[in-house]
Amino acid sequence: MPPDAAEKLISEEMKRVMEKDAAMTEDVVAYNIIPLDSPSITNAIVSFPEVRAAVSALQYYRGLPKLPSNFPIPVARNADMLDFLHYVFGFQKDNVGNQREHVVHLLANEQSRLGKVLGIEPKIDEGAVHIVFSKSLDNYIKWCNYLPLRPVWNNTELLSKEKKLLYLCLYFLVWGEAANVRFLPEGLCYIFHHMAREMEEILRQQTAQPASSCVSENGVSFLDQVISPLYEVIAAEAANNDNGRAPHSAWRNYDDFNEFFWSLHCFQVGWPWRLNLPFFTKPTKKEKSLLSIGRNKRCGKTSFVEHRTFLHLYHSFHRLWIFLLMMFQGLTIIAFNNGQLNMKTVKEVLSLGPTYVVMKFIESVLDILMMCGAFSTSRRSARARIFYRFCWFSVASMAICYLYVKALQDGTNSAIFKIYYVVLGAYAGVQIFISILTRIPFCHRLTEPCHRWSLVRLVKWMHQEQNYVGRGMYEGTADYIKYVLFWLVVLGAKFSFAYFLQIKPLVSPTKIIVNFKGLRYSWHDLVSQHNHNALTILSLWAPVVAIYLLDIYVFYTVISAIYGFLLGAHLRLGEIRSVEAVHKLFEKFPEAFMDKLHVNLSKRAHLNSSGQNAELRKFDASRFAPFWNEIIRNLREEDYITNLEMHLLLMPKNSGNIPIVQWPLFLLASKIFMAKDIAIECKDSQDELWFRISRDEYMQYAVEECFHSIYYILISILDEGGRMWVETIYKDLRHSIMKKNIQKDVQLSKLPLVISRLTALIGMLREEETPERHSGAIKAVQDLYEVIHHDVLTVNMSDNIDEWTKIHEERSQGRLFTDIKWPKDPELKELIKRLHSLITIKDSAANVPKNWEARRRLQFFTNSLFMKMPAAKPVSEMLSFSVFTPYYSEIVLYSVAELQKKNEDGISILFYLQKIFPDEWKNFLSRIRRDENAQDAELFDSPNDILELRFWASYRGQTLARTVRGMMYYRKALILQNYLERITSEDPEAAFAVPNSTEMQGFELSPEARAQADLKFTYVVTCQIYGRQKIEGKPEAADIALLMQRNEALRIAYIDDVEIIKNGKPSTEYYSKLVKADIHGKDKEIYSIKLPGNPKLGEGKPENQNHAVVFTRGNAVQTIDMNQDNYFEEALKMRNLLEEFHSNKYGIRKPTILGVREHVFTGSVSSLAAFMSNQETSFVTLGQRVLANPLKVRMHYGHPDVFDRVFHITRGGISKASRIINISEDIFAGFNSTLRQGNITHHEYIQVGKGRDVGLNQIALFEGKVAGGNGEQVLSRDVYRLGQLFDFFRMMSFYITTVGFYFCTMLTVLTVYFFLYGKTYLALSGVGASIQDRADILQNTALDAALNTQFLFQIGVFTAVPMILGFILEFGFLTAVINFTTMQLQLCSVFFTFSLGTRTHYFGRTILHGGAKYRATGRGFVVRHIKFSENYRLYSRSHFVKGLEVVLLLMVFLAYGYNNGGAVGYILLSVSSWFMAISWLFAPYIFNPSGFEWQKTVEDFRDWTNWLFYRGGIGVKGEESWEAWWDEELVHIHTLRGRILETILSFRFFIFQYGIVYKLNASEHNTSLAVYGLSWSVLAVLFILFQVFTFSQKASVNFQLVLRLIQSLSFLLVLVGLAVAVAATSLSLVDIFACILAFVPTGWGILSIAVTWKPVVKRIGLWKSVRSLARLFDAGMGMFIFIPIAVFSWFPFVSTFQTRLLFNQAFSRGLEISLILAGNNPNAGI
Repeated sequence: MPPDAAEKLISEEMKRVMEKDAAMTEDVVAYNIIPLDSPSITNAIVSFPEVRAAVSALQYYRGLPKLPSNFPIPVARNADMLDFLHYVFGFQKDNVGNQREHVVHLLANEQSRLGKVLGIEPKIDEGAVHIVFSKSLDNYIKWCNYLPLRPVWNNTELLSKEKKLLYLCLYFLVWGEAANVRFLPEGLCYIFHHMAREMEEILRQQTAQPASSCVSENGVSFLDQVISPLYEVIAAEAANNDNGRAPHSAWRNYDDFNEFFWSLHCFQVGWPWRLNLPFFTKPTKKEKSLLSIGRNKRCGKTSFVEHRTFLHLYHSFHRLWIFLLMMFQGLTIIAFNNGQLNMKTVKEVLSLGPTYVVMKFIESVLDILMMCGAFSTSRRSARARIFYRFCWFSVASMAICYLYVKALQDGTNSAIFKIYYVVLGAYAGVQIFISILTRIPFCHRLTEPCHRWSLVRLVKWMHQEQNYVGRGMYEGTADYIKYVLFWLVVLGAKFSFAYFLQIKPLVSPTKIIVNFKGLRYSWHDLVSQHNHNALTILSLWAPVVAIYLLDIYVFYTVISAIYGFLLGAHLRLGEIRSVEAVHKLFEKFPEAFMDKLHVNLSKRAHLNSSGQNAELRKFDASRFAPFWNEIIRNLREEDYITNLEMHLLLMPKNSGNIPIVQWPLFLLASKIFMAKDIAIECKDSQDELWFRISRDEYMQYAVEECFHSIYYILISILDEGGRMWVETIYKDLRHSIMKKNIQKDVQLSKLPLVISRLTALIGMLREEETPERHSGAIKAVQDLYEVIHHDVLTVNMSDNIDEWTKIHEERSQGRLFTDIKWPKDPELKELIKRLHSLITIKDSAANVPKNWEARRRLQFFTNSLFMKMPAAKPVSEMLSFSVFTPYYSEIVLYSVAELQKKNEDGISILFYLQKIFPDEWKNFLSRIRRDENAQDAELFDSPNDILELRFWASYRGQTLARTVRGMMYYRKALILQNYLERITSEDPEAAFAVPNSTEMQGFELSPEARAQADLKFTYVVTCQIYGRQKIEGKPEAADIALLMQRNEALRIAYIDDVEIIKNGKPSTEYYSKLVKADIHGKDKEIYSIKLPGNPKLGEGKPENQNHAVVFTRGNAVQTIDMNQDNYFEEALKMRNLLEEFHSNKYGIRKPTILGVREHVFTGSVSSLAAFMSNQETSFVTLGQRVLANPLKVRMHYGHPDVFDRVFHITRGGISKASRIINISEDIFAGFNSTLRQGNITHHEYIQVGKGRDVGLNQIALFEGKVAGGNGEQVLSRDVYRLGQLFDFFRMMSFYITTVGFYFCTMLTVLTVYFFLYGKTYLALSGVGASIQDRADILQNTALDAALNTQFLFQIGVFTAVPMILGFILEFGFLTAVINFTTMQLQLCSVFFTFSLGTRTHYFGRTILHGGAKYRATGRGFVVRHIKFSENYRLYSRSHFVKGLEVVLLLMVFLAYGYNNGGAVGYILLSVSSWFMAISWLFAPYIFNPSGFEWQKTVEDFRDWTNWLFYRGGIGVKGEESWEAWWDEELVHIHTLRGRILETILSFRFFIFQYGIVYKLNASEHNTSLAVYGLSWSVLAVLFILFQVFTFSQKASVNFQLVLRLIQSLSFLLVLVGLAVAVAATSLSLVDIFACILAFVPTGWGILSIAVTWKPVVKRIGLWKSVRSLARLFDAGMGMFIFIPIAVFSWFPFVSTFQTRLLFNQAFSRGLEISLILAGNNPNAGI
């Protein structure tokens, strides 16, 4: 019987019973956090009053139409608003369930902040509903106000609580099912607006009816009818981008679709959707241009077009370029007038007027050009604005230029000049006045009330764009003044430098050279000779202009570093920078902890106000101890400390009868013995003795604690007579101390005897009781009595004569100490163990903990206790938050095979980790109860040990397991905080619920604390392909499942694709799913929400985040990458950080993104990792500190920032996802937040761990990705709007810290080229020598200095200042000097210079050609040798070609340049350029493990030649064949514009041949063009010879003999010809080498042009010849680089030195040992 037939046999009543039973079982009805659809007896969260109130608030209320009787409602709950919306709009069931919990979660948490709700049936507060409603629908309200449009409701204040909740639920249901449409926040506003209006109509009916907009033939479906049509057109446009190769102008991205809804024209698409409109017209595959868009009447780009051009830099930041150019012009005019401010100078300075208006005219032209492709869809006001601005600046530029030229002709006394003066003054005055009104915050606020005046609106409209985003982006007056002052200092330094050291020194030489007549040129000059030596002037001024444009970044770097250093000191960073400081300041930690990280307690306030300082300190210590101890235990679990160190670091509870604070043993260790020695040696008074002891405060604490502990222990274990003896002795001792007679009454020299007897007694008492130990303890007490009475105590007993008489009497009768009470109380036993440690540990614990990471963490945590942070709220009242981690296919958990797999050197990951972390490996073995010398194989006997080993290794790599462990510390911290708060709560019910108020070992098992933590914290890892990994049986899936089993609060979201048959055709459906581990350890599906299609339309990572963001909860979300870590002690501060969202001290707006400090934990892996770590640390600390304050331009630079979740999910999400343009997806979240009036802050009292790339290739790929991403940012609308709408000073901050950094980096490299090509021009043209001769004759020192000055680009060394100051601040001056010196010795300058080339190449190429892409760097440990060919493939075009070009320029300058300083002068002029060239050529091999081992070098050469000459074929990858790789390298040149630009750039290579041929002896000083023409004929002959010698062997099979004969004859003829030429003409051997120097760059230039025009060259049949020439050049370049490597490889010490350079000492030793132990390993000889 089929299932359908069987189902019909079950009665309806039986079905209801079965459904009820199912609903009663939690295992059947899965839930995420709050069990709403099924009752739960284990989850205490449902008993919280705020949760119950939130659930009841959503219940069906009287005004809602009735639902049909057959609408299914779970038995466990009643119908609610979401059921109504579910029925009306056809939302998916799991979307409804997800948003039900989401809304309940938001309401409950908001209610908890307002206070507890009371009563049997708690009701939600009206205020809580209003807060959630207004924040969630804030963007919708602003959208309505902007259009303008009336919201669905008339007046928010008149809305009932139920109506607000209904709108709130509707919005989140729309958002929860919108999929990729969530990237269109205003599109969602449009959808919500219409659906809310539909809902209003349905609410007027008695019975609920389906909404007409969601009804289809197949039923009611919001997804099918509303989301899918919009998704399909977005997907079609995304498919049209040709995988990122198509121009951005050819297709609409997410921003284009969203900005369509920024005008009232969007209402043309109607409701329901009018799918026949151009907006919904899908592009065809052939549509790749703007013209095709117009022809097909398809909607084009909206508001902005991302044309690929460098002009975007000017377009976006035109105010900066106008300012810099005008300042340069003004300073140059003043310098050429010798600094005199006379009428002539003023007249010339007035030329700034035409300069300004012409540059503004250029900007207006760019406005029009950049809008091409978006005119039809842009708002009419936007089109009108750019047209009016173009007309205005056209007229203004022509008028002012005409007036100025006319004024120059007529003189300063003419009427025209006066008119020009007045017009220019008026124009400037109006511009300045408008700028002040619109840009300065105080004035901006004054103009707001005048906004209703038409003139004001017109001026604002003309002055700046009025888009939906970017409005009101001004800061408070105080913030404005701060960053203005900052920039005045930077600009003052920059312009002083420019005037006095750049412009002024060149004025005199320029004047002289301009006036030189008859300069001797050694070539046929075409331009310069009769034009005042123009090219000579250009060669002198070009580097100066380039430096002028880039040095703003240098001065910004220096000034910001100094400011950041001072700000960090003000924030109290670096006050605790050593373990010694931790020891010294430890007694202050409890008080600081209670002030900052603990909730306020009335008892503490009472103790403080009443002046009970001792009790207060004890109280603080007792509250601090549980947290400190948990921190220490976690350090032990992480294997950073040993068991002994944990014992020493743990702090007593301080809740017992000891009247003083008991400090951890690491502070008191050996102090008793030191005090004993002082007491024995001191012969002075008691005061002097106590003074010497109390100089070390912890020695004083140790003595006092021993004094009290001995008393308490003895009193506890002795009988009545014994207790009387102890009390009497202590009474006499206190009396003696009071009278200051302790040295007379006690024989201090006998203290060692007392300590030995006490040690014997305490040593037995700390063990379990046995008859032998019992009798031994009695004997020890008796011995102690004898020693004290006969050897130590000489006190006068007359004061207590009765007691002493009784004691002596009992002792003489044998009744004293006949029995003792063995300690059973746990607290007493702990005290006994502690006392034993105090009196037995003789070694100092000054270096505890020893592990560097443990020290660093404790130092930072304790330092942060003294930093400013918001007060902590109770866990029940804190803001709730989620942590969100995107994951694709990276390593989750190392497998045993991966750990044991050896590379070619015989080094495994496990071996590597053991050598890098030797102490942690020993601690791990100790933790799993293995001997520290145990072999690896022994661990594989036990499955538990294998699993522990896998986790140990994974926690030291960049794995998902490490990230999950770190993030789950948040939950652990919240559980502990809530558990202890309930203990200390003054609420009797809360305190009673905790079973043992003094024991915290089982805090993680408290149901109430766990439930509270789950209400406040959620962790979602979005594993995009987890479903596919499970189906394919990938180990990653099993490892993710294991993480879920070990972490019950972990949730995994993934995309599940299901193959189905639809309309007879195979189709794929996509679902967004959330799973958790059930009690059996298997995946339990919680939610499954169908998507309209494949969610990956653009960049994968943001769309992976977007599909799963619906499963996050809370007020905030922290974005965490899967290579990050977290620490328990930092998790304790999270609730403080979240309170920053409600802080008013960060300007006129509350924060929307909280920046968090990062610690790069990969710095210890290698020297490269250390360089990267230090560079990154400098940026994420000192750099971002300044960006946030005072500059107010900090953006989101990736993880681990904390977002205001509701603010961002209602405004497009936490990243942008458009293909290629948003490749650096994270930073666009910061741009978006700022443009939407957000506020981004930075906080350094909390840190999160971060992994970085550790190998040069990984680093280069990462920097290439970031540089390419910045190249795309230059083109983006976000950068354009921020550049346009920020005030001038904030715009400069934004420019310098985003795309400006990469542009200045590129300018630094270009400056080297300008300098060297200038020197080459002077050398080859002969004009340099000619000018030098005249300078010598005229004795003109200024001219001589201009020709021989050291190149100023060496100012780049100042960019190291932030790193140095960061070191000084956080580690101290001496450590900073040592670290920086060590880095220099490890060749960090080579690395940073190499990185300069990486950034320049990818940034420039991206803007020229595109091609930016995500580059998977891998996050493993780089312990393998990289082959020569692999490095060559990666760096050939980015570094090697450019490095060889610089070498060629330097060689030409050396050969033909005239240098007055000789060899020393040449070295000074060129040392920086040589250093850059060598770094670019050899850094990949210097930083390559085993890069200089001979055997490796031999193998590399063999591999490289095989790769070079393997011809490849179809399907062959670039890693296998040079030809395949070469074709891949040419892919990025595919547009006409790109080909033209590449051709223009390639022309520079022809200057070498043009100059050198005139320098040949054979030319005999002939400067006619015939000489140059003859050189081309020689080159043609060489090309013919090349063709002969490279003739294809396959084509010559039939005439091999003839071919060889021709080749032989050709070779002989060449030799004979050369010999005859040398003998019979002026040609010399030097000329032959000079010709090589000339023809090599010419050949490269021809080759570059040929590959640029590949289609043309293929058509004329020369492609094979070009390819052969290219192979020859690559072979030559490879040999040029390889030969020095081979030479150095001959010397064994070079390889040893390199290993020490690359890796820390432990690994270097381990590496050598492994090579020795390799034995029969095939690589043993390496």
